[in-house]
Amino acid sequence: MGIFDELYERRNTRSVKWDLLQEVFQSDDVLPMWVADMDFKAPDEVNDALVKRAQHGIYGYTVIDDDVSDSILNWLQKRHQWKIDKSWLSYSPGVVTSLHMAVQAFTEPNDKILIQTPVYTPFYSVITEHNREVVKNKLVQNNNYYTIDFEDFEKKLKDNVKAFILCSPHNPVGRVWKKEELAEMARLCLKYDVMIFSDEIHSDLVFPGEHHIPIASLSEEIADQTITFMAPSKTFNLAGLDASYVVTTNKERRKKLDTTFSKQGFHNMLNTMGNTALEAAYTYGEPWLDELVALLENHKNYVTEMFDKHAPQLKVIKSEGTYLLWVDCSELGMDSKELKKFMIEKARVGLNAGVDYGEEGKQFMRINIACPRATLEEGVKRIIDAVKAL
Repeated sequence: MGIFDELYERRNTRSVKWDLLQEVFQSDDVLPMWVADMDFKAPDEVNDALVKRAQHGIYGYTVIDDDVSDSILNWLQKRHQWKIDKSWLSYSPGVVTSLHMAVQAFTEPNDKILIQTPVYTPFYSVITEHNREVVKNKLVQNNNYYTIDFEDFEKKLKDNVKAFILCSPHNPVGRVWKKEELAEMARLCLKYDVMIFSDEIHSDLVFPGEHHIPIASLSEEIADQTITFMAPSKTFNLAGLDASYVVTTNKERRKKLDTTFSKQGFHNMLNTMGNTALEAAYTYGEPWLDELVALLENHKNYVTEMFDKHAPQLKVIKSEGTYLLWVDCSELGMDSKELKKFMIEKARVGLNAGVDYGEEGKQFMRINIACPRATLEEGVKRIIDAVKAL
């Protein structure tokens, strides 16, 4: 049995994914394949480091030393060919927390902020909760693949947009943006002096043949316009340890962002266990990650082939990264409420409803494939059986 085949009991572990089924789906009789965490243990080296730290037994205030920052620098250089300086780093509990801070630091109430929809749900609240205006550049779907409408992108930017939140790789549509796409988005943001807030939390989860490029790595000028948000949490299933970091090359902007963090009570530090896990994951986790990515590609292909063969009404959007599949269910002829109800009551699977990512997703569902093969096969079987029974 491989390291990703074992079935772990996650119920009654205070797991959002497994212990909130009744609250989220009004049923305990669904197989959870929703929220973006994996049903896999973190690498042994991470768990060993955490155990060793716990055995010490003293959890006082913890500094982020050179070993931690160097592990980040080495990781970004090796995995993404991005050479950064440790002075560019800030730290926070999570990417969403950091996005909230960036919106407060660099925009004002009623400012317009652009997002590319359908997109990760918190992008909306990050904007609206601070009384900023959501502006949509809708992604274009053609032949089960999404691209950017650059004409619309520029039209929206020139209408007084102050910031653009980039999702790279994109959640939920699974795009890994090509260099040309990133360069054009950056060119237009520079042209209209629009700041780029780049959420790159899925950057390590890219399928063979694709390559994630941090948008700030394209040039010094683009880096100066960009705040980049990253974390090991999606990569190594560490979300519960609250460890993320921000890369800001512009000294004045970094100071402004850090000041905003400080005003909210965050003082550029990580909790003891998040600190330990981040360093161990980035130092020793690469072989584990390589095996994971191969497995995820296999899972993606399995779901796509099974739906094509046995439930052709369901179209899996071509995914280049992440462990989240975006599935077009429009041929079922259901509205968003009917579709959600169908998946819960007939298929008995807990998925993310596409409408939560924007109106563009109202006939879509998002499936988390980061689970043991047995779980995946059971979930796919339930969906196919339910579609066949229609």
